[in-house]
Amino acid sequence: MTSFEEFRATSHELLKELDAATIKMMMLVSAKEVSGPFWEDAAQRHHDAVDAWHSFLNIPTDFAASPPLP
Repeated sequence: MTSFEEFRATSHELLKELDAATIKMMMLVSAKEVSGPFWEDAAQRHHDAVDAWHSFLNIPTDFAASPPLP
């Protein structure tokens, strides 16, 4: 497999997980369940998906230490 194909396959999987995590959170928001164990699990899943995406793209995840440039 070429590196482009590997990049495409990996990014596709990471973005599917990020999308699924976002959808789960939005479902909880629409159900007015924005606290408790289900919310905490969904928020952690979303956080992990964002971190995985940022790591894949080599984007720092702590903007407090190094804020993005304007």
